[in-house]
Amino acid sequence: MLIPQLSAAESALCILLIGMAQVGGQEDGEKTTALKDLLSRIDLDELMKKDEPPFTFPKTLEEFEYAFNEHGQLRHIKTGEPFIFNAREDLHRWNQKRYEALGEIITQYVYELLETKCNLTKAILPLLVLIQGSGVVRAGQWARRLIINQDLDSGTQIPFITRAMEEGYSVMVLNPNENFLEVEKPSSTLPSQTEPLDEPAEKKERRDDKEGKKRREFYEKYRNPQKETETERIPIRENTSSEEHVLYVWDHFVSKAAAKNVFIVAHSYGGLSFVELMNHRETEVRNKVCAVALTDSAHNIWLQETSKSTQDWMQQHCCNWVSSPEPLDTPLDSMLPDCPRVSAGTERHELTSWMSFDSIFRFFSEVLEMKEDEEAEETSTNTVTTRSSSLKSKHQDL
Repeated sequence: MLIPQLSAAESALCILLIGMAQVGGQEDGEKTTALKDLLSRIDLDELMKKDEPPFTFPKTLEEFEYAFNEHGQLRHIKTGEPFIFNAREDLHRWNQKRYEALGEIITQYVYELLETKCNLTKAILPLLVLIQGSGVVRAGQWARRLIINQDLDSGTQIPFITRAMEEGYSVMVLNPNENFLEVEKPSSTLPSQTEPLDEPAEKKERRDDKEGKKRREFYEKYRNPQKETETERIPIRENTSSEEHVLYVWDHFVSKAAAKNVFIVAHSYGGLSFVELMNHRETEVRNKVCAVALTDSAHNIWLQETSKSTQDWMQQHCCNWVSSPEPLDTPLDSMLPDCPRVSAGTERHELTSWMSFDSIFRFFSEVLEMKEDEEAEETSTNTVTTRSSSLKSKHQDL
């Protein structure tokens, strides 16, 4: 008798059926316990993965056996057919990974076309991320009070954005305070005056009181337009707080950005949100962020239980411009061992970002220049080492 070869998944199902048969004569409680124990030991996803081939794919279009024809269409070199996603049946994960591998090659191919056909030059720009404080301010604002009572320059992030673009930065403006969607509820109408027939007196009295209250609320809204509409707040998924928003933007945008040099300006509660980001993504932030300018930051390394390594990193890469009567950039004593503190040249909390504007960009320029010098020196050292090794190898060959 021939016994068919079973896949790992099919074997798992057979084991499951045998297990179920073995517990058939036990009591119901024992059956349930035994079945749960058996299922807990079986990871069907892992078993399915054992049947998959390794995720190793070609590195070039030629190795994929695809090329673009004269019409710009991707075609198989041998068959002339378009790209086939389901190259292997019943292996969706493998097909998806193969598709993604080809997509990476396409990305590099288009980059080459931009350089060769469009005469463009590929450059990785530094990235400036702006995070405002808490409250009513939204994307692009530092302080609504300054916008209304002073001017746009001091109250908005527009000067920061303009200056950053002039200096070759790409810019990302966060919106950490918009955590809910305001949805208008259906407007109420004046209660109906129709009275049901043969209604008991007590019930009629209760209904009159209830309708009287509704009528009073209706007329109150009529007299006060601000109460004319009611809204319902719907939380924005994964963005229900400033801290969540900053973490979400980091995971989905900043961490995936091509920029290798990221700079951050965080005002007030935005500084607290940045420190929370460090608490959750310390290694990623350390590898990608060059410098952080805090303005009257609300963070607290003790209350936020910040690690010693994060504190050390902040000492080297952060500076906090705080409200103070001292002249701009005057060093101030730090009560906590987190980062240097200097005067913003103003005692008004909301003005600290604007007053330290020039100092912040000077701070960033110095950090970037220092980093570029270090990279150039490292490249030079590596080049000398490589040449020396090559010469040594050449002489040994001779």
